[in-house]
Amino acid sequence: MFVLIVMCRIADLLNPRYLSILPMARRSGSILSRLLANPPPSPFTAPTRSITYMPRPGDGAPRTVTLIPGDGIGPLVTGAVEQVMEAMHAPVHFERYEVRGNMRKVPEEVIESVKRNKVCLKGGLATPVGGGVSSLNMQLRKELDIFASLVNCINVPGLVTRHENVDIVVIRENTEGEYSGLEHEVVPGVVESLKVITKFCSERIARYAFEYAYLNNRKKVTAVHKANIMKLADGLFLESCREVAKNYPAITYNEIIVDNCCMQLVAKPEQFDVMVTPNLYGNLVANTAAGIAGGTGVMPGGNVGAEHAIFEQGASAGNVGNDKMVEQKKANPVALLLSSAMMLRHLRFPTFADRLETAVKQVIQEGKWRTKDLGGDCTTQEVVDAIEMASNSDARPLPKFGDWDVNDPATAEGFTVIFSKAGEDKKTGRSTSKTTSQRKQDAKPAVKKWLCFTFS
Repeated sequence: MFVLIVMCRIADLLNPRYLSILPMARRSGSILSRLLANPPPSPFTAPTRSITYMPRPGDGAPRTVTLIPGDGIGPLVTGAVEQVMEAMHAPVHFERYEVRGNMRKVPEEVIESVKRNKVCLKGGLATPVGGGVSSLNMQLRKELDIFASLVNCINVPGLVTRHENVDIVVIRENTEGEYSGLEHEVVPGVVESLKVITKFCSERIARYAFEYAYLNNRKKVTAVHKANIMKLADGLFLESCREVAKNYPAITYNEIIVDNCCMQLVAKPEQFDVMVTPNLYGNLVANTAAGIAGGTGVMPGGNVGAEHAIFEQGASAGNVGNDKMVEQKKANPVALLLSSAMMLRHLRFPTFADRLETAVKQVIQEGKWRTKDLGGDCTTQEVVDAIEMASNSDARPLPKFGDWDVNDPATAEGFTVIFSKAGEDKKTGRSTSKTTSQRKQDAKPAVKKWLCFTFS
């Protein structure tokens, strides 16, 4: 039967109708053979290292950053940053100052340190409720004219949330509005609180928001207001935003009333891109957006002015004074670590910023090491150790800086030098490399806590 079928098929091919297409078949076969010999190129994959970043001479020199651990969980999470930075050999040295939220005034030496170093990393400072004590956070912002607060509210890979594709940047005016601190008791039982809005500050924050959108390929800026009630104050803010928007025709500009904004954030947060707000509204909007995107424990942020910048957790978690969390040592360090990545980019250390951000996201996505607010039960130290291992897989010897050679014990006093290469135990599958915290427990002599330096 098989032989008969083959003979019939050969007879069909000898039919004149089929003979006419044989040349075409031969040409097609030739094309097919060439394609097989030279397959099309594989899809483009981004290089693991940037080919467009060219540092300027001296960019690898270490930078000093003012460090304010703060209250409550502040020392825990700032300690996490110090450990990871040290393990990465990031070219950063922290100048530590103890500041407490119950102080009446920020110490003058702290202000001078930030002015000198230009950059500060800060843990949370508790603000007393009532009592006439002004917020130290506000004192820092006003004294240094740090007028813009920026909070990134974005879905983090690996964290399941109600809404997907949330990618919002909240930019808030930092120095005036309801936080001006102008309050007084007119007569017993009657208190007057002034909201101050100026054209200068409104235009300045609007320019920063549009400039941020332009530089980061953002498509839309939304101004949040309550001009239907506060017609003069918020009306001036909107007028300033509209004037600035005319200079950026490629960026869509719209406006939304703050109460409707909160409802829209909960219902459809994907519609927002960059949001620019007066002081009080920005605080409310940023915390709402952070809660929607995955929680305040993973949202980075910073405050910037013309000359100085302070990096801290993006949205207030309300747990600065959580005694139970401090006692259990289970504070989430992710937000401040991501804020530190922002700080590294601000300092022009993009490679270190990428390494840190990638390590944090990798640990979150793996899902093994999470604090309670992210559905786990790990301590701060366990999460930090996991992030350190993820970030420090390619540790390299350290360079010399002038008279200092951190590889030479004679001149490296005060430096904690770490040379580690992550490995795995074949039987258990666990890493054989020790983390910074494990090394410190093993080390008998005490060492001063300085950070090691390397070029990016």
